[in-house]
Amino acid sequence: MSGTSLDGIDVALIRTDGEALVERGPSHTYGYDAAFQAMLKQAIADAADMTGRAARPGSLAYAERWITERHATAVRAYCRDKSISISDIDVIGFHGQTVVHRPEIKLTVQLGDGRELAKALGRPVIHDLRAADVAAGGQGAPLVPVYHRALAAGLPERPIAFVNIGGVANVTWIGRDGELLAFDTGPGNALINDWCKARTGADYDEGGTLAAQGKVDHAALAQLMGHPYFEEPPPKSLDRNSFAGLQLDHLSDADGAATLLRFTADSIRHAVEWLPEGPQRWIVCGGGRKNLALMAALEPGFETSEHAGFDGDSMEAEAWGYLAVRSLKGLPITFPGTTRAPEPMSGGVLAEP
Repeated sequence: MSGTSLDGIDVALIRTDGEALVERGPSHTYGYDAAFQAMLKQAIADAADMTGRAARPGSLAYAERWITERHATAVRAYCRDKSISISDIDVIGFHGQTVVHRPEIKLTVQLGDGRELAKALGRPVIHDLRAADVAAGGQGAPLVPVYHRALAAGLPERPIAFVNIGGVANVTWIGRDGELLAFDTGPGNALINDWCKARTGADYDEGGTLAAQGKVDHAALAQLMGHPYFEEPPPKSLDRNSFAGLQLDHLSDADGAATLLRFTADSIRHAVEWLPEGPQRWIVCGGGRKNLALMAALEPGFETSEHAGFDGDSMEAEAWGYLAVRSLKGLPITFPGTTRAPEPMSGGVLAEP
């Protein structure tokens, strides 16, 4: 179960042994209303100066209670809608809402009370899946690569790459012998969404229509691509607001959207320079795959997860179920090549009902 975005909660059901067996079930997204999204944005702002994981300054304690309750409500609704008994669920993987991610100071905070969720639903919950990796000096992200590898087991191409375009974009590279390399490539949808909200009031650029009407400001794009992050070797990770404060006020609505869209596309393409071998196949998942202008900027060679036989909306939620099972079995969920962990590491905290 994933609530990593500000849009809503994705719930998905899978049957898995945490290794090769993956049977994907139904999924559903339960959207957040505007008031709840505003509360989450305030929580992120209130978390900006956090230095300890246990602190809950400003609105964070209030937000955490409501995030937990929203997830419990989503699971109940999902089970009702899909005619599933909650008692048949063996374990729930709970991500929570990231409000700060600063691995350079060994700090990552996801709001959501796993113990209260387990109590509310009467089922075991695995939560806090990033903390152990960050505490050991890893980046704590991305966590989905080991699930990408399980999905790729049914595909013949190697090397193969999965690109997830959420608020931040990241890539998983899977080598010929199953080797993993993963890292955040740069911005995903967050900058474009924030631009649209500020300029037009829309939550996002649906289909990339605004960007398609504009022209890229190449001087601004060069400045954006000059960010020192792009010269850091992977594995590496970003916070949603790592590129906040960009000065594009001189651009029109459409030109700003076009420039930010190209920034996302170029930073994803730039990631190829860090890969040991060029992928034979690129599979795009996450909300960014629905942005037609962005997909056009990435082509040729990039295909949507649906084209490859997967559900791009539910993949991250499925991954959290997969990771929860790996956590229960003590199997590694992060690796030196995915988070810069010192060794393959398990993680997560088990909350019993």
